[in-house]
Amino acid sequence: MSASTGQEETHNIVTARTAVSLAALTTLQLGGPANVIDADNDRDFRDIVELVKPWASPPVCLGWGSNVLVADRGTDLPVLLMRTTGISARNQDDQVLLTVQAGHSLPDLVDYCRAENLIGIETLAGVPGTVGAMPIQNVGAYGQETADTLTEVVAWDWQTQQQVTLTAADCALGHRTSRFKRSHRWSILQVTFALTRSHLSAPITYRELATALDVPLDSRLPLTDIADAVIAVRRRKGMVLDPSDPDNRSAGSIFLGPVIDAHQAETLQRKGGSPHTYNDGHTRIGSSWLLRAAGYELGQEITPGVRVSSKHHTLVADTGATAAGFAAASSTLRAHVHQATGITLTFEPDLIGHEPAYTELTQPLTTTNPTSPHAFPDRSKAVS
Repeated sequence: MSASTGQEETHNIVTARTAVSLAALTTLQLGGPANVIDADNDRDFRDIVELVKPWASPPVCLGWGSNVLVADRGTDLPVLLMRTTGISARNQDDQVLLTVQAGHSLPDLVDYCRAENLIGIETLAGVPGTVGAMPIQNVGAYGQETADTLTEVVAWDWQTQQQVTLTAADCALGHRTSRFKRSHRWSILQVTFALTRSHLSAPITYRELATALDVPLDSRLPLTDIADAVIAVRRRKGMVLDPSDPDNRSAGSIFLGPVIDAHQAETLQRKGGSPHTYNDGHTRIGSSWLLRAAGYELGQEITPGVRVSSKHHTLVADTGATAAGFAAASSTLRAHVHQATGITLTFEPDLIGHEPAYTELTQPLTTTNPTSPHAFPDRSKAVS
């Protein structure tokens, strides 16, 4: 396939665009062409189901494309671009239930909740993406996650060919994962959250956020103060989408924070790390800290066109970058951290299409001539 402006084929009221460059639809701005179907409020989803049938495979769903890496050759699967919008609210006992369409902007939802004094997702301020992505990877940041407030998901089940309603328990939400992650079986159509009305935030549980606000843990502050502080912290790390920022071509943190045991937590804390215990009871260390401690420098080029961000230890793309190069750079970082610490990092963004470099990025790691567990190279001694 080759990229073009896209030809259109109509099926009822649904439009399929062919040979559309996915690079323009992702925040990394990488990837080849695909057949794209637009899903918005004017489309009946059953018409989309009919249109997809000739592919004999479920579509890939794409929102803002902020957590994906698309292969340089694109994908043969149809891509469903979720653009449905809308929020409906109803009271239930002492809570407010918000049902939100899957294509609705997550930043817009956070702003809506702030304006309505609804607490539970205020620390997700500045997270790029759509509401439909929230249950897929249990989106979370700075002490809150989707699982805290999600009550119900409506989805199309491509296996049973019917619309289904799943409870929060059905979604099997975990740390940045769920039953939907790495699966094309379901297309999420809408999500319902249970939020509480209050002028003050939920208690602050994330130390970095408490430090930024100069308040003790468990403090409660006005929602605007929380959102402003979160966005300021994210902006310092280059984690707010800004076309004028040279670090803008990013997929956020590309590795999950790995689970560590009590001994590891104590050891890494002595070395300057900040382990955090999450809602699932597991203690994790930030992957960005591991990369910094392993000796990677801000701005350091890893493969042509792919470098460490100038603000935060994650990877960003520059002119000349390719999906293959980004995957290879991620594998290099992953292997180095494992060699230095014995800790294996897991690549977080979804991989779309097929790229030979994906294999190394997802395979188990074995260490040859390993250093002692949790010991870093001499060049990391300056880390504090």
